[in-house]
Amino acid sequence: MRLWCLHPGYLDAKGLLSLWREGLLARKVLLHQTKGYKHHPQLDRFRANSQPVVAINRYLWYVYSEAVRRGYHFYAGKLGPKHRCLRIPVTDGQLKYELNHLKTKLKSRDLSGYRKIRTVKKPKAHPLFKVVEGDIESWERR
Repeated sequence: MRLWCLHPGYLDAKGLLSLWREGLLARKVLLHQTKGYKHHPQLDRFRANSQPVVAINRYLWYVYSEAVRRGYHFYAGKLGPKHRCLRIPVTDGQLKYELNHLKTKLKSRDLSGYRKIRTVKKPKAHPLFKVVEGDIESWERR
């Protein structure tokens, strides 16, 4: 499971679809509607929020908006309400790590997507996240 902290606009079609599916799975985990992935470290930052389900819903609404912007047809009925919530802090080190990880993926599966982001040095975060200084997050599996 990867719930990117990067802005969803950086993702290729395959990455955006994967993010959508994994985000919906994360939502089910936070709603206690599935037995798997309960202890996945990617969910720690949502659980740390005072309203984890509201946070994952908000996260997914931004993913949905990016899909609509590209002309994809994701089904919004799978999402909960679009309530506001506190932004989740993410380190600039995590964003850089994710950007390099994505560049590696795109180099092998979507060369045009790679070319679009290869010169990015300071990546934008997913709108749910607030960037703070720091190293790679403790929940990241390297």
